[in-house]
Amino acid sequence: MAHDPVKEVVTVERVIPAAPGLIFELLADPRQHHVFDGSGSVQEARNSAPKRLSIGATFSMNMRIGVPYRITNTVVEFEENKRIAWRHFGGHIWRYILTPVEGGTLVTEQFDYATNRSRLFLKLMKAIENNERSMERTLANLERHFSPAS
Repeated sequence: MAHDPVKEVVTVERVIPAAPGLIFELLADPRQHHVFDGSGSVQEARNSAPKRLSIGATFSMNMRIGVPYRITNTVVEFEENKRIAWRHFGGHIWRYILTPVEGGTLVTEQFDYATNRSRLFLKLMKAIENNERSMERTLANLERHFSPAS
């Protein structure tokens, strides 16, 4: 877990016991984002969401933080089985970087707020601290999802 205020990026990482391709398929399917979301805010993909994301693809999600709302994201980074990232109107980027390692894949999740349009909103929502905790839960959810049944 690391927060770099100079680069304005929050980073968490964990080794997940699965091949990068398997993890990437889950990340690239917006209909599955609720499966690993650690924030509790992702409800479901809107019907208009593509079955598989690609660079420039847009997808809308039904969300809930207190009240229901919808957010539309655009994929801004995409490297098959290695990297995927999206941003919405707020300007910040959610990024996943997959690196093969012994025992599976090192998954690095980043909340990159360098291009965020409202620092005041981030501060009022305590987004940096809250997102770091949510990202830790997201990676724990991914680990559980890909762990062999005990």
